[in-house]
Amino acid sequence: MTRRTIGIVMNGVTGRMGYRQHLLRSILAIREQGGLPLDDGTLLWPEPVLVGRSEARLRALAERHGLERWTTSLDEALADPTTEVYFDAQVTPAREKALRTAIAAGKHIYTEKPTAESLEGALDLARLAREAGVRNGVVQDKLFLPGLLKLKRLVDSGFFGRILSVRGEFGYWVFEGDWQSAQRPSWNYRAEDGGGMILDMFPHWRYVLDEIVAPVRSVYAHSSTHIPERRDEQGAAYRATADDAAYGIFELEGGIVAQINSSWAVRVDRDELVEFQVDGTEGSAVAGLRNCRYQHRVGTPKPVWNPDLPATEDFRSQWHQVPDNEVFDNGFKVQWELFLRHVVTGSDYRWDLLEGAKGVQLAELGLRSAREGRRLDVPALEL
Repeated sequence: MTRRTIGIVMNGVTGRMGYRQHLLRSILAIREQGGLPLDDGTLLWPEPVLVGRSEARLRALAERHGLERWTTSLDEALADPTTEVYFDAQVTPAREKALRTAIAAGKHIYTEKPTAESLEGALDLARLAREAGVRNGVVQDKLFLPGLLKLKRLVDSGFFGRILSVRGEFGYWVFEGDWQSAQRPSWNYRAEDGGGMILDMFPHWRYVLDEIVAPVRSVYAHSSTHIPERRDEQGAAYRATADDAAYGIFELEGGIVAQINSSWAVRVDRDELVEFQVDGTEGSAVAGLRNCRYQHRVGTPKPVWNPDLPATEDFRSQWHQVPDNEVFDNGFKVQWELFLRHVVTGSDYRWDLLEGAKGVQLAELGLRSAREGRRLDVPALEL
């Protein structure tokens, strides 16, 4: 079997998401399985080049995993002719400039989202990549989660009949950093550093709704900063200038209404940290990260409202689990494998920078809706 090495510049892997999901559970996991087999019998071997600002952290990370290639100079990594792909998991304000530099260097692009801080910037990146002839992809990890794959299976089967509505609940309590340290970096709560719930999560909700249910046609959003002061990684108090919660109503094609609450100031009373309930004329389903349960029309109970008596029905027991029926790999790793195959073989891959721009568009419209207090249409995007 022929082995082909593909060099990947990985910028931002000293951060939580870049390290855990992209380096450790994706690229290194592909190496641990012996590489990525292609249809022609070639074994694709990813060779990461770690890039970041801290020499000490990069060296420690490389030594921990037996990696030899790292640098604090992005220009140096991009100038290396053995690197073919540039991946970006930096903070949002640093991403657009780095992606432009990588496109100019002729590298294929794979990036976290949002791809830019503005729709104009996101669309310009997509145009530049197209003009440069480089393959490009945007991380849309939730499409590859077991729970949402099961939900998509139900949608595709026609299980729901006519879909009426979607209700989503996402979030958990992020500690303020005083008596317990925060689980998320402090920049998430500073708008000047690219933080904010709408900018972070609306790009996710765009592709989840578009791909699994129906295209988004309008948005109404309300945002809040529920916790106005937090403490950073050094324990210093700072003012939270970004929204830590967003409450969105989206109208989808066909008149479907989606309501999604997103909050880092909510305590969890559900089975998973994110759940979506889809209701249709023939049935309903509730999907989380891993599980999906459903209730068909013929098994729907007939509750009667009577506040004077305690409820006697165990409503949860009246739902059924969608079976796994397949082995589900890590969603980030699955999308990495699809993108690397796309780069090398030209196989189909639809989650490109234009798709990423749609997420930025919804976030931008969501922020504007929250400021203006009105519903806004979501126009179609073209390059």
